Amino acid sequence: MARLSRPYHNWNCCGFATELVKAMRLYYNRIAMAEQEKAELAVEKMLKAVFVTKQKQHAPPLHNLLRLARSAGLEVDQETVDKLVTVTAFNIEARYPDFKRSFRQRCTAEYTAEQMAMIRELMEWLKSQLPSSAASNDS
Repeated sequence: MARLSRPYHNWNCCGFATELVKAMRLYYNRIAMAEQEKAELAVEKMLKAVFVTKQKQHAPPLHNLLRLARSAGLEVDQETVDKLVTVTAFNIEARYPDFKRSFRQRCTAEYTAEQMAMIRELMEWLKSQLPSSAASNDS
């Protein structure tokens, strides 16, 4: 077996470890990004269910969660407005190349945990907007 030169040996040990860490971070951030995008879709579907229940018609083909909430006739306080705007951005940032890179970099474990907690709060609020029979069927 050929003996490796010292500089190659050092690069091999440190370089691979560094690249592995980068790859793992990128992998996790992509999962976190996808997780948030899927959560946005869940909020959107729940909003459309609320719309159908309250308005007795098909939900409009909107992806803007704040517009959906308002068109469903929901009273939305400023905190909820901010949450809906933030979650709507996940859909845009995760799908369009111009936004993907900065969004992926933001998707740390801590950021994702915070956003998922906010989404759980939104889902609970939306669930409370449904009639009790519809909300209990979802549990």
